[in-house]
Parts: sequence; C-alpha cells; structure tokens
Amino acid sequence: MNLFENIANAWPLVANLESFAALFAGVAIGVIAGAIPGMSATMAVALTLPFTFALQPITGILLLLGVYKGGIFGGSIPAILIKTPGTPASSATILDGYPMADKGQAGKALGMALYASCTADVISNLSLILFAGWLASFALSFGPPEFFTLILFSLSIIAGVSSDSLIKGLLSASFGLLLATVGLDLVYGTNRFNFNDANLMGGLNFIAVLIGLFALPEILAYVWQPRTGDGTVRSLGEQHVTFAEYRRCFRSIIRGSFIGVILGSIPGIGAAPAAFLSYSEARRRSPNKKNFGKGEIEGVAASEAGNNGVCGATLIPLLALGVPGDVITAIVIGAFMVHGLQPGPMMFVANANIIYALFIGLILSSVLLLIVGSFAIRIFRYIVDVPRSVLLPSVLILCVYGVYAVNNNVFDIIVMFAMGWLGYFMMRFDIPAAPFLIAFILGPLLEDNFRQAMLMSNGDGAILFRSWITWFFWGATALTIVALVRTGLQQRAEAKALKDQLME
Repeated sequence: MNLFENIANAWPLVANLESFAALFAGVAIGVIAGAIPGMSATMAVALTLPFTFALQPITGILLLLGVYKGGIFGGSIPAILIKTPGTPASSATILDGYPMADKGQAGKALGMALYASCTADVISNLSLILFAGWLASFALSFGPPEFFTLILFSLSIIAGVSSDSLIKGLLSASFGLLLATVGLDLVYGTNRFNFNDANLMGGLNFIAVLIGLFALPEILAYVWQPRTGDGTVRSLGEQHVTFAEYRRCFRSIIRGSFIGVILGSIPGIGAAPAAFLSYSEARRRSPNKKNFGKGEIEGVAASEAGNNGVCGATLIPLLALGVPGDVITAIVIGAFMVHGLQPGPMMFVANANIIYALFIGLILSSVLLLIVGSFAIRIFRYIVDVPRSVLLPSVLILCVYGVYAVNNNVFDIIVMFAMGWLGYFMMRFDIPAAPFLIAFILGPLLEDNFRQAMLMSNGDGAILFRSWITWFFWGATALTIVALVRTGLQQRAEAKALKDQLME
C-alpha cells in the first residue's frame, strides 16, 4: 500500500467533528495548563489520560497529543511575563523573554515565542513523517556509552548559558549535579544524602526545584525591597513581531528545530536540554551574542524552537520502536495500550491507518496551535498590567498549589521554599540558575548511563570509545571546552585592557 492510499484511508479518521474537537480542546487545555506555574505539560497529559478511555483510539490519542503540544508552548507565557516557566522546557525562554518584558516588549517576545514554536512544530512533524525510519534506526544504535558521551557533551555547553562568568557557571552546575545524587541508589539500593528521611528517598521533586529556583527569588526580592517596582505597570510595547525580525531569527529557529528533532528522537533526553542547547548555539553564532541574556529576541526564538522541535520527534521511538521518547510519551503509550494497540514496527503494518491519521492530526495541530496561541497571548499577556503587590502573592499561591498537586506531599512545598532561598542567594551574588537546572536534569542520566556502561564492560573504560558516535561526542566536548577557555581568556584580556585604559 503506497503513501497516498494510506493517507486516503486515514483521512476519514481525522476529518470528523469529534477528532477535530478533541485536537482543538487538547491544544487549548495544554496552553492553559502550561501557562499556570506548577501545572506542567506532563501533569496536564496525565490528568487528561482518563478522559480518553471512552473515546475512539485516534480521538483519544489526538487529545493527548494536543495537550502535549499546547503545554510546551504555554509554558513560555509565564516564563516571559513573570519569570516563572510553566514547564521545564520553557526555562531557557526566561533568559531573554523576561528582560524583554521588563523593557516593555512582552507582546513582541510572546509573538516570537508563538511563531518560533509553530515553525519548529511543523518541522518536527514533517521530520517524523519523512524520516521516522532513519532516525529511529539511529536512536536504536545508542547504548549507555553513547548516552553518557552525549550527556557529557550537553553538560559541557553549560558555560554557554552561564552569563559572563565561567567559574560561576561551573559552580552552579556542580551544585546541581550534587543535588541530583540525593535519593535511593537504584543499582545497589543504598541511601545517598537523604539523612534517613523517607521523603528524600526518591530524590528532590523536580517541579519543586524548578518553581523554587525560578519563581520564589522574585517574590523574596520583592519582600526584601517592597518598594521596588511597586505600583508600576510594564508596557507591552509593540504588539507584533515584524517580518524582518522573524527573518533575522529564522536561521536560529531552523537550527533549533533540528536540534530538537535530533535530541527528541533519542529516548530520554527531553525538551529542556534541547531548548538550552538551541539557545547556546544561537548565542554562539549570533552577531548580537553580547545582547543575549539582556533581552535578545533571537534568544527567545531559539529556545522555543528547540523545545517545540522535540514534540513530534519524541513520537519517532514511540511509533517505530515502541519505546517512549520522554515522560509524556510514556503516558501516551498508556492510551495506545488501553485501546489494544501496541506501538512498534508491526503497527505500521497492522494499523497503518491509525499511524497516518496521527500524522495528519499532528499537521493540523500546528495550525491550531497558532490560532489558540494567538488567542491565549491576548488573554494572559495582561498579567503584566497587574501590580506586583497583587501579582506576586497570587503567583505564590499558584506555586504552592502546583507543587503540592504533583504528589500531594507537604514536603515538596518545603523543598520549593528551600530552593527559593537558594535561588535568591544565587540571584544576589549573580550566580546563574540555568546551569544548575541543566545539571540537575542531566545528572541522573549521566550517572546511570556511566554505571551501566561500566557494568557492561566489567569496569573497562574503553567501552566509552567503542563507536563512532562516542568518538563524535568526545570530539565535540573537547572542541567546546577549548572554545570556552579561549573565550574566557579573550574576555579577561579585554577586561584588563579596558582597566588599563581607564587607569591611564
């Protein structure tokens, strides 16, 4: 059966009111959930899953995928407006989105986030449709050694989002790696840094760490200096992104989209590392690199392209191999199984109509994301007009509710406040929070894959150089470190020259 016959058989499954309404509702629910601090896309998909059991298979799965895609974009709204990422994937958007809002360009930042998200979403979906087989076979060749070198390379770019201080960035990353080791050691079953507290056996709750690190420092800073910004209304400035601005950012959007596609096709990486890698690459290649972190619209475009580029690509290992690409697709695979479907190579033979119906639905979801996202921006952007004395207590309530709702555990709220004070301390001493978050995300993956590789080889380190993939990432890591050291030495020389000029 050829491509056109498959599409013809799949079209009736999508071209009906029920499927279209489910997809539209999913995108809307995802955007709203992503825009609420503490309500991540993962949580939204998990809460929506029970509602799909009574629906037709394709309708229920499209509903979940709509929530997924809407949630990833929705997280950029509070990231830009109130420096609180609605989802972990939007953490990188804060770096330039929030400074743009402070300059009165919140509307422009939100518009660029939407256009970059939709562009990346289309590219990701097309990559899934056109290159699923090749990318799936590439991901299949990854074992623990390949994952270890990939993650090590990802960690090496932390300094790329570490502001102007390499030392502070490494300090922040080291502390993130340290806290990532808290909990039960899954290999030997021993406790690490949990102080015999059962609440710490599972490690620190990621949502609690994320919200505490990015949301609470702003609130604590306001409490410390209550008159700062009180009663002021930030202007939205220009409401629309110009075509010239989109064209200027287009190269970074395309690059970020493909970074998201590549990382998304590898199970277990996720959207947050893709967003930070895309942002780092955009900063490294941009002629305006000195403006990154201070309100550069290209930074917003790159981070949103990176995280949205992952969405379609995570379905590649799910559909082709039966392996979920991330936490959200692990929930989606549950919807397949409830309806008696087993994702994997045989599904392309036995249920090709459903596969192609999903492809059609994903293309439609990109159009719906543009429509729903534009409407959502008009609603949520007015949060910048709320006085800080009203806004920040409301954000605090939402944060406490969102963190508690994850596990219904008061201890997570304690973790959130502890991380809030840590984030406030880091903010006061200009220690960047982004490297901490990247290291906290990737730390467990780095450790687990390293230990699995050592178990496979009985402790022989040569396994870390077993394939061209590992050699590629070792080389990329070495080049990154050399480039960072060189950049640091150049900055130090420039600072010294400037100091000497001033003294003269």
